[in-house]
Amino acid sequence: MAIEGSATAEIDAPIERVYEVAADVEGSPRWQPEIKDAEVIERDADGNQVVVDTATDAKVRTLSSRLRFSYDPPNGLSWTQEKGDLKSVDGSWSFEDLGDGRTRATYEMTVDLGRMLGMVIRGPLVGVLRGQIVESMPGKLKAFVEGDGA
Repeated sequence: MAIEGSATAEIDAPIERVYEVAADVEGSPRWQPEIKDAEVIERDADGNQVVVDTATDAKVRTLSSRLRFSYDPPNGLSWTQEKGDLKSVDGSWSFEDLGDGRTRATYEMTVDLGRMLGMVIRGPLVGVLRGQIVESMPGKLKAFVEGDGA
């Protein structure tokens, strides 16, 4: 069973600042409370967090993933799961400079729960999980950036 979707928000901040926050995967638990831990395993020559181990509260249990990131500053970033509790994870942030210090942030995610988790996560729980891992993300980024998150 796959959970997928996209969501967008307009953020009152320059594209560089929005990108900076989203690209700091290690710091993501500060504004994504469902991420319990994000540990950088590998960085590239530019210091980008290329391989990150995460632990995410998925309501029914904590899920572990090793994610590989690629960056296109300040336009966005994307990731794919290399290994973990889910069958597959692919996601991205894309940013559009709207001028006047405003940015449109679009989040996309596709998660294949796999056979075992797909049997457990059904019905209304699918909607809860979609809201947590897709639909709420731009709003969380917006609240953190506009709230002058440290």
